[in-house]
Amino acid sequence: MTILQRLKVVAPTLGAATLALVLLTGWTAVGGAGRPRPVEAAGPGWMLLPTAGAAPATAAFFTVRNPGDVPDELVAADWQFGSRITLKRHLHQGAAGRWEPTPALPVPPGGELVLTPEDADLMIADPPPLTAGQWVEFTLTFRHSPPLRVSAQVLPPGARPR
Repeated sequence: MTILQRLKVVAPTLGAATLALVLLTGWTAVGGAGRPRPVEAAGPGWMLLPTAGAAPATAAFFTVRNPGDVPDELVAADWQFGSRITLKRHLHQGAAGRWEPTPALPVPPGGELVLTPEDADLMIADPPPLTAGQWVEFTLTFRHSPPLRVSAQVLPPGARPR
C-alpha cells in the first residue's frame, strides 16, 4: 500500500477527530464544560404583607431556573432588612399538612425551583413594617452558582402576582 493510499484511509478519521477536538475546545471556552452554568431568576418574586396581629413572620416566593445540566441547590437567603430567613418545605399529609425547615431546596438540571405557598418558600422572621406594593431586595445563595440578587414585591394576603 502506498503512502497516498494509506492517507486516503486515515484522512476521514483524522478529519473527524480534528473536528471533535475543535468543537470540544469551543464548548469548554464558552463555559459548557468543567463547571455548571449559573442559575437565573425567572422574573421578579413576591412576598406576603404580614397581617396585623398575626405571628411576626411572612414568606417570600421566587422561581429560579437552572439552564445547565448539573443539579444545584438553594442553601440560604438574605434580604435587605437582615432578619432571619429560613428555607422551608410544606409536607402534605392527606387534607392536613405541616412545614419544616430544610437545609437546601433542589434546582434540577434544565428545570426550575418554584417557591409557592403550597410547596416551599422563604420564611422571614420578624420583618419590619412593610407596605403593599413595596419592592424589597434578596440575595439567594446556591451550592454551585454565584449568589443571585432578586427583587420581590410585597402583596396583601390573598393576592398573587400578575
